[in-house]
Amino acid sequence: MTTTFRGVIPPVVTPLTAERELDRVSFKRSIDRLIDAGVNGLFFLGSSGEVAFSTDERRREIIEAAIEFVAGRVPVLVGCIDTETNRVIEHAKVAKELGADAIVATAPFYALGGLPEIENHFRLIHQAVDLPLFAYDIPVCVHVKLPGDLLVRLGLEGVLTGVKDSSNDDVAFRFLVDDNNKAGHPLTLLTGQEVVVDGAYMAGADGSVPGLGNVECTGYVRMWQAYEAGDWATVRAEQDKLAALMRIVTVTSGVSGFGAGVGAFKTAMALLGVFDTNQMPNPVQALQGENVEAVAAVLRECGLEPVRTPEDVTNSTH
Repeated sequence: MTTTFRGVIPPVVTPLTAERELDRVSFKRSIDRLIDAGVNGLFFLGSSGEVAFSTDERRREIIEAAIEFVAGRVPVLVGCIDTETNRVIEHAKVAKELGADAIVATAPFYALGGLPEIENHFRLIHQAVDLPLFAYDIPVCVHVKLPGDLLVRLGLEGVLTGVKDSSNDDVAFRFLVDDNNKAGHPLTLLTGQEVVVDGAYMAGADGSVPGLGNVECTGYVRMWQAYEAGDWATVRAEQDKLAALMRIVTVTSGVSGFGAGVGAFKTAMALLGVFDTNQMPNPVQALQGENVEAVAAVLRECGLEPVRTPEDVTNSTH
């Protein structure tokens, strides 16, 4: 059976206990909630899933729990993200062993090379592990933008199954969609941009990987269904609501990067009763006090009423 990877495939946030262990109860609750919302797949150990903060042991623990809790209901993509090729291959072999349906890898990001090295990197992963391979284009983290012609060529040769685009480069994504179509659509193209999914769909994307979907996924599912039906008014209306909700990552103060982005996702999920805590991996601190209150205010403005108080969430990590 050939697994298809289209539609809404959220990058699942990893819940932690106050002691920074994997919170299996919250993890299962979140996974069930996403699947019940109608997602088309789930992506574990992406940026939102704390892959860069996870030891090999923690990665295995997350994959094992994910496979157990998903229980075959939707395809499972696993991030095999590391500094260099051999380490990525090691992670990919574990993901295959544990039952992943596809793997996701970035370009190398420590001993930086040029495009020949990046191309060889993806070829070597493909040769080593017989699973669909998605290239994760995230230049803010790996310091290189994956060129569209390279991606399409690797798609035509069967090295890559698809691309998860988190480049923040809408022009390059549009060109990639066009070039992919001209080549016969060898790649599945997924946008990772929560706020401009409507634009990506208008360009012809095959789906989305929205981190914000962890907080509220039904809107992304409705947007995908409307896109499939050609109902652009609904696509736009759903995106407008989700763009307003994405403000949770901009209303905090004194935090930045992962702590502000995924920190806001976790805080919102704790306020909504999905996660037991909003704990973050070391060295990142969980949002507290006024920052939790600011996230709660955005939720209320968007019609999502918290079931826990900001004080309760602040105290959950202690």
